Amino acid sequence: MLSREERTPFSEWWWTVDKPLMGAILALMLTGVILSLAASPPVATRIGLDPFHFFSRHVMFLLPSCLVLLGVSFLSPRAIRRSALIIFAASIILIVLTLAIGPEVKGSRRWITLLGVNIQASEIAKPSFVVIAAWLFAESTKRPEMPATTMALVLLMMLVTLLVMEPDFGQTMLILMVWGSLFFIAGMRMIWVFGLAGLGAAGLFSAYLFVPHVAGRIKRFMNPASGDTFQVDTAMEAFYNGGWFGLGPGEGIAKRSLPDSHTDFVFAVAAEEFGIILCLAMLALFAFVVIRTLSRAYANEDMFSRFAASGLAILFGVQAAINMSVNLQLIPAKGMTLPFISYGGSSIVSLAYGVGMMLALTRLRPRTEVEASGRADAMRSYA
Repeated sequence: MLSREERTPFSEWWWTVDKPLMGAILALMLTGVILSLAASPPVATRIGLDPFHFFSRHVMFLLPSCLVLLGVSFLSPRAIRRSALIIFAASIILIVLTLAIGPEVKGSRRWITLLGVNIQASEIAKPSFVVIAAWLFAESTKRPEMPATTMALVLLMMLVTLLVMEPDFGQTMLILMVWGSLFFIAGMRMIWVFGLAGLGAAGLFSAYLFVPHVAGRIKRFMNPASGDTFQVDTAMEAFYNGGWFGLGPGEGIAKRSLPDSHTDFVFAVAAEEFGIILCLAMLALFAFVVIRTLSRAYANEDMFSRFAASGLAILFGVQAAINMSVNLQLIPAKGMTLPFISYGGSSIVSLAYGVGMMLALTRLRPRTEVEASGRADAMRSYA
């Protein structure tokens, strides 16, 4: 056992990190490994790959992701801000390169291959953008004369413009929702909140009018007879087949025909093979991560840590909610992974980075340390 008297970096981390939160995250990771083994072999076999191709890669990406998560959780709030700025700048450059030289797949340019690894830069941009926006909103509360809110809006418009150019409307809506939530948490006037909500609705309506891909998905959602709804219909059948306790591991039927059973529709595979009980347990884990992080964030006196942890929790929770809602036909279909459950290298590493920052920002720190960090930031800003 580690003693509280020890002053090593690991012992200090161990006694200050939120262990129940970390346990819930590790439980989600383990669930993802099990469901990847259950859902991915039929997909790999259909496209001529080794049956365990996607499972092996899922585990391969999960190992460095755990290192990223643990390493980032050791960082101080100041180091988190600096790393987020660097990673956000790098991700913006990668998104621009993707638009310029990335391959077009199904009418979109979202991936770029570097050193033999496929990278979806928009996934990497999300958590770093949330942290930078949180810092700007925190600065606006401390120094009203600083145009921090305007700077946050400019960064939002830049990122959203690049995402729309890909196009990736699912990630765009996710970023807008998280940014709007941060804007509200920061105490901005309600007229601005409603105004931004109106702009978002206008943007969605414009996408419906001028982007056939978006219009098709909304029409199929409103009227299933208007187009191909094979995947969502098969997903719903999986829920009916599984019932409360499922058909048993490996006995699922939907995964044999669902093209995206290991990514967008892994939640349906979980329902069919392990039952609604597992789905409810997963939902409880996601809810626990979000609620626990928000409660710890609001107990923090440092405004940056409070806003950043809240924004990252909302990002995590909304992404999970979107994926599960698509599986249950509650919203139009969109490509969005289920955190730590769906297959996807860029998604898992990005989530590990974001969750690592959540753990770091919710660590228990002495009041003097927080005050010293705030004074140091203020001295640098006025120097």
